[in-house]
Amino acid sequence: MLKETWRNDQEYMSYVGELLAKPEVQKLANYTQHHFSTRLQHVITVSYLSYRLAKKFNLNARATARAGILHDLFYYDWRVTKFDRGTHAWIHPRIAVRNAEKLTTLSPLEKDIIIHHMFGATICPPKSLEGLIVSLVDKYSATQEYSEHLIQEFEGKMLKNFSFAKVSK
Repeated sequence: MLKETWRNDQEYMSYVGELLAKPEVQKLANYTQHHFSTRLQHVITVSYLSYRLAKKFNLNARATARAGILHDLFYYDWRVTKFDRGTHAWIHPRIAVRNAEKLTTLSPLEKDIIIHHMFGATICPPKSLEGLIVSLVDKYSATQEYSEHLIQEFEGKMLKNFSFAKVSK
């Protein structure tokens, strides 16, 4: 569904196209996020789904789309890198804001969305409905991305152990 839909959405691209063209954002393609997705794929998914929900509810779709692209703008493997001053869930949104501010001017709403997108893993809720949307879509996307890995692994074991023929979709 999302593979090409977002590319052809002119309004969405008017909000995020300039960000997506930046090498600092493209660099996210070099980092695995949830087993079978790159961090770039993840932020595009979160951004586009959040943008569509914001539009549906007559919220700030521009800020939602931009913050969605920038919410995981960090350059380390979160499974390996650990911090003394807090968990990855607390630290990486602050790193993402600092990195985003080097690329573009963030509105207060965009900054808040990025800082609070880990609500649930942290106790700090977003101050806006746009922030809540990005936070929830981030969790949904992460679950979907990781579940895809588990389903493929399960299918592989079933095929191997029980010689089931794979049924095409």
